[in-house]
Amino acid sequence: MRQIAVLPYRTNEAGQTEVLLITSRDTRRWVLPKGNRIKGLKSHEAASHEAYEEAGLVGIACPYAIGTYQYRKQRRNGTERPTTVDIFPFSVTAQLDEWPEKEERELRWFAPSDAAVSVDEPELRDILANFVPPVWNPGLAERFVNATRRHTAERFTIVRWFQALLPKQGSFFEQFEAHAALNVAAADALGKLLQGGPDMPIHCQEIFDRENDADDIIRDVLVDVRKTLITPFDRTAITSLIGSMDDAIDQMNQTAKAIMLYELKEFEPQMRDMAGIIVEAARITADAMPLLRDVGRNATRLHSLTERIVKLEGHADEIHDAGLKALFKAKSEKAAIAFVIGREIYSHLEKITDRFEDVANEIQGLVLDHA
Repeated sequence: MRQIAVLPYRTNEAGQTEVLLITSRDTRRWVLPKGNRIKGLKSHEAASHEAYEEAGLVGIACPYAIGTYQYRKQRRNGTERPTTVDIFPFSVTAQLDEWPEKEERELRWFAPSDAAVSVDEPELRDILANFVPPVWNPGLAERFVNATRRHTAERFTIVRWFQALLPKQGSFFEQFEAHAALNVAAADALGKLLQGGPDMPIHCQEIFDRENDADDIIRDVLVDVRKTLITPFDRTAITSLIGSMDDAIDQMNQTAKAIMLYELKEFEPQMRDMAGIIVEAARITADAMPLLRDVGRNATRLHSLTERIVKLEGHADEIHDAGLKALFKAKSEKAAIAFVIGREIYSHLEKITDRFEDVANEIQGLVLDHA
């Protein structure tokens, strides 16, 4: 048996990620909002419907599953049936006051690590535990030991060995993380924008504001790179990484401008699906940034995160092509105009996912060079 589920998440006022679990109706154990597939709906759309019915959640679902887990579903006749559940990340934008199953379940927001220990299924526990990677801050002594080991293993010259022991100047890691957080905010606003509705101007302005903030950060990075004697990575690697992230938010800005220019009010399902991928790619990028503080220790996790971004980009290409094909098949005079406008929006959305793939490639390069 195959089911679908959402992994609902939000950022609280303290800037921490939380995930929502609900209780099952029969066993009262903690689970994700889930259910059976629904005829006529894509898997992530059906999962979104379950999020509304079981928890009153409204949000943006990524159309590409983050993983699967298995459990044994109890049937009414007392037997059990092996069931595989596909999990779709779900960025929560609103939680309603009323929903169909409000009186039947308990809802609770958890830190991902707390949610992991609250569920029974081992595979689901692993997915929740790894949803936000830990940040490791090495102490001075450990950093000294690691630098010495690198010196021995790689046969550093005395100059490179001495430089490896010096504290790194600049605040590049903080700048990476701050820029990634702006990408998340802009991506969330883009996802909301493509849902339509009366708040579209607000969402556009949010994207414009976050893009301006990101410009300030990349400007500071470029200044710091020029004046800093010793950097955590090669100067070209630093500028390439922050430049790729900035290209992504620039494309979000261009998308919002095009939507305002053409006064669009409604969007194709494929456009909303691509927005869901962008939201997920931004979240993964933000998860990866703190891990760059110790590439060696976090190499495996970084590889896993960047691999998912690359796969998301490939999935976005497929959705892009399907959306263009649907626009092209429409037969009317208005459809010709809609195709021209729609193709531009699709192009912007595809470029955003391409830029996130560039970010992933830059991170993979750092892993290869420094792990």
